[in-house]
This record gives sequence, structure tokens and C-alpha cells, in this order.
Amino acid sequence: MMLPNDPLSQLLGLYTAQFGEPAYVVKAPGRINFLGEHTDYNLGYVMPAAIDKAIYIAIGGRADNRIELISADFTDTYSGRIDELTHSVKSWPNYLLGVIQQLQQKQLFPSGFNAVILSDLPVGAGLSSSAALECAGLLALDQLFNFQLRTLTMVTMAQAAENNFIGLQCGIMDPFASMFGKDNELIMLNCSNLDYTYLPFHFPDIEMVLLDTGVKHSLAGTEYNLRREECQAGLEKIQQKFPQIQFLSGATIEQVNLSIPADTITNRRCTYIVQENSRLLAAAENLKNQDIISFGQKMYATHIGLRDLYAVSCPEADFLVKEAQVSNQVIGARMMGGGFGGCTLNLISSAEVAPFIATITQQYQHHFNRNLVSYRVKLSAGASVIIP
Repeated sequence: MMLPNDPLSQLLGLYTAQFGEPAYVVKAPGRINFLGEHTDYNLGYVMPAAIDKAIYIAIGGRADNRIELISADFTDTYSGRIDELTHSVKSWPNYLLGVIQQLQQKQLFPSGFNAVILSDLPVGAGLSSSAALECAGLLALDQLFNFQLRTLTMVTMAQAAENNFIGLQCGIMDPFASMFGKDNELIMLNCSNLDYTYLPFHFPDIEMVLLDTGVKHSLAGTEYNLRREECQAGLEKIQQKFPQIQFLSGATIEQVNLSIPADTITNRRCTYIVQENSRLLAAAENLKNQDIISFGQKMYATHIGLRDLYAVSCPEADFLVKEAQVSNQVIGARMMGGGFGGCTLNLISSAEVAPFIATITQQYQHHFNRNLVSYRVKLSAGASVIIP
């Protein structure tokens, strides 16, 4: 029995009141990333996992070419035409319009449809709500129009929608995690060739806690794309001396230092990427050996790299990670996502979760005069059809 505040109950109630019975209901989860931040677009390794917070879409067909969308979270609507795609002045519809454009470019032409969108995934918290929306939209349209798309095809289409319609030059990690997630498993993904394996994360006495800085980012309007340009510039310099290097994550620290002057921005960006790729490979071995303590220490090291070398952290995230590290209650912590705000990810022994949250919430309020919101999350399966 679904409770009144259950997201699925809310979604069905909204759709039915406006359009009648939906043909399909799907969900696509957000993701956390343990290690491998900003390495995806540098074709290195990443280590994400889907979580038990998601975006839900109820969808049904229409007899005309109109698109009618309702966002429950924004209490907003969008109306348009499937054959006249243009960017909306509202931000949220563009993620679905982007995936429609991708379908049309593959000679797949959906007709009109109605959709209601609802989320229990915090927006702007670094949990990849945009990729989750794109994946949910692709899965819903695939079901409604029987396109029979492969899962990996939908992943690459979601990335292309973000790159080409939204204008954020992100990598493939976020939609890959949203589509390919598994319960109690991390994904070790090689972004250079999309080879992947699952790494069991079976630590029943450890919980994953997200602390939301309350600093909302919009990556398309930040320096995210600039970081990608800086990495590309560094790769080109490395290739002048070492033409066999095909992507930045494949370089060594020695090659970076021989190719790019020390104490330059380009050197710092490239150093972080190369170090992070190596750190992730070592962390995978820690997991295989059930060495969660060493794994957690690598999370702290990643945060230092993101703060000092890649320059994508913020004072609020730095404060949360520092307090986590000195508390002795947290096994590992770091800022997560593209940066400039969002959440920190914390691995905490279950018995310490409640006292740690109480203490850090009080400290955060005192230091920043801002409420700290926390989320306890579990690793989840990827995108799925709920109804029928």
C-alpha cells in the first residue's frame, strides 16, 4: 500500500487529475560518486553508484503533436510542439526537449505526449538530477513509442542532450550510473572504452550520508566547461612531447611535469586528473580487500585535490570535510559532483550517524548561519519501468 506522501502516489494523483490514466510510469535515480571526479570527460576511470532517490515520470500519448509537461516540484507547466523544438526560457523542460532532439536525429519521431515529472532527488546538490531527468525521459519515450533502444544507446543520448542542447560539456558518468546502477554495488567504469565492472559495497555497519551545503550550482553557468578546456590544453601540450598519449588520464605525473611548466594553472589541473585516476585504481583494490579505512582516506585526498589543484570546491564544502576529518566519526568524506556547491559524501559507522549529524548541523549553523540538510542514502538499481 502506498502512503499519501509516497512520490509514486503523488505522481499518479497529479497525472490522473490532469490527463487520465498514464500509459507508463518510469523512474531514474540520481547518483553519488566515490572517486573519479572530473575524470570522465578526461577518459579516465570513475566509481559512481545509483542511489535510492530518483526522478519519476508518468507519460501517455496524445492524438496531436503537442507536448504537455507538468513539473510537480516547480509547480509549473510547459506546452510546446514535438515538431517545433525550441529552447524554453524555463530551465527544466529543456532536459526533455534535448532528448527529443536526440531521438529525432536518430530518425525516431515521437508524436505528442503528456508527462508529469516528480522528484525526491534534491536539485543542484551534485546528485545528477539533470542526467536522471534525461534518462527518465528517454526510458519513458522509449516505452511509449516502442523504440526498443539499448540501454547504452540511451546513456550516450542523454550525454549528447546535455552537451548539445543544454550546453554543458559533461562526461558520460552521470547517465551511465543512472541507467546501469545495481543494489549495493559501485560501478568501476573506464570512460575511454566504456568497459565496466561492479564492485560489491557490502559494509552493513557503514552508512552513506550526504550533507547539502545549500550552495546551489548551475554547472552550465560556472567554470565547469572552462575546466574541460584547460584539460584539453594540457593534453595538447603533453602530446607535443609524448604523442602516444591519447587522453589526459593516460598520462603520468612525470609526463605532465616535463610538458607543462610547474606552478601554472594548466599543470595543476592536469596533475589532479592524473593523480585522481591513479587514486581510484588503488581505491578499487582497497574495496576488493575490504579495506574501507584506506578507501576513506583516498576520499579525503580527492577532496584536497579538488580544492587545491582543480579549484572547484567552495568554503562550505571545505568546512564540512574538515570537520568530518577531525571528528574521528567519519571514515571518508569529500565534496561531490561538478563542484561549486552541492553535497559532501560521508562514510560513517552506523552507530555514529545520528550524533555526527547533530554536531555538524549545529557547527554549520553557527559558522555560516545556514541550515544544514542531510540525506541518508542507499545504493540502488538503475532506471526502471514501474507501471505497467
